[in-house]
Amino acid sequence: MIQLNQHYTRPDWVRRMNWMGDSVLGAHHLVPLDVDALVERARAATGCDDFGAFDGDWRGRLERLVEAIEATGHLHVVGRLMTRQEILRGLVSRLLLTRRHREHPAIAREAIAAPIVIAGPARSGTTILHELLSLDAFARSPLAYEALQPAPPAALRGEMHRLVAECEQELWSDVQPEFASIHELAAHLPMECIAIRQPSFGGFHWPMAADIPGFVPDFPAAMAYHRAVLQSLQYGAPKRTWVLKTPVYLMMLDLLFASYPDAAVVVTHRDPAKTLPSGLSTLATVRWLRSDHVELEKMDGYGAGLLLLALMQREQAGTLPGRVVHVQFADLMHDPAGAIERLYDGIGRPFRAAHADAIRDYLAHKPKGKFGKHKYSAEDWGLDPRKIHEDMKPYMDYYSVPREER
Repeated sequence: MIQLNQHYTRPDWVRRMNWMGDSVLGAHHLVPLDVDALVERARAATGCDDFGAFDGDWRGRLERLVEAIEATGHLHVVGRLMTRQEILRGLVSRLLLTRRHREHPAIAREAIAAPIVIAGPARSGTTILHELLSLDAFARSPLAYEALQPAPPAALRGEMHRLVAECEQELWSDVQPEFASIHELAAHLPMECIAIRQPSFGGFHWPMAADIPGFVPDFPAAMAYHRAVLQSLQYGAPKRTWVLKTPVYLMMLDLLFASYPDAAVVVTHRDPAKTLPSGLSTLATVRWLRSDHVELEKMDGYGAGLLLLALMQREQAGTLPGRVVHVQFADLMHDPAGAIERLYDGIGRPFRAAHADAIRDYLAHKPKGKFGKHKYSAEDWGLDPRKIHEDMKPYMDYYSVPREER
């Protein structure tokens, strides 16, 4: 059995905080996750009562989520504190977003037109592509601070809005420093859609953060809440093309196109002997942030591979429900501006010289590996690269995905 403590050492402050749970015979005694109490605290904090009807039975989903966390999540003190904050912040965000929609009924008529949606597998260049596309002066991504609080109260407006968002962004790397080398989170960076959907209590953030097989995401509800957030952020702002991103979109392409029929979906491709173990490593690390019980043997390292094979089969059969274009990770790394220019040509969007200049300047100030190297191998996470290449050969051949040197 692979143990995460063979890979990571907890910072002293995290270890000591978690022992506080042992001192009172259980972390749940120290940091409770009582739904009724959290709902009432959110109401008291905001002075609002209406949690919105954007996405149906949010209360039922929250109750099922907490029940699953208590049953199988095995969260330690810090993990429970992070989760409690996310739930309570999600409730506060719902209340304030609902109030903003009620004060400005025109928000609900905002059209989310022709978004660019990055849907490649995890660890295939989706994050850096998201950041580089966001440099387009005629496009925008939801930034972390505004996505977490899309309708901030007066006390959190301006610079305080960004500073407060650090508690959910930079804290992850404080809890486990190796996380920064895997994925940079920061209040000013583009936020992927998995986090925007947290307050629906139906999105994939929750089963990613904790081992809760008894909890079933409600993707239609999560997408409905997602639309309400984008509409609120867009209202009263200059009209620019949304650039959205999460690997989870590979699970829900039909729903994505049903929600945004004119979307341009971008799938990034990389050697699956790199992406599959790296994705498993990332998932394990995210869960290790909150629990001492991370069972790698129960995780499916091939999930993304199966989604890519399904994508290939649908493309071959001509049954994809909308426009999909492709970007090779190798091309993106070799010539980022050139790869994006070809991407724009594929979706019929002009690529401007100012965007190319912004890309080169951005990368010059963000060197690869500035937080250290994400060290992993397929064998470290119980995967065989030869078998991955054998199983994924149809996918690699169809999309001309090159193998990478080990």
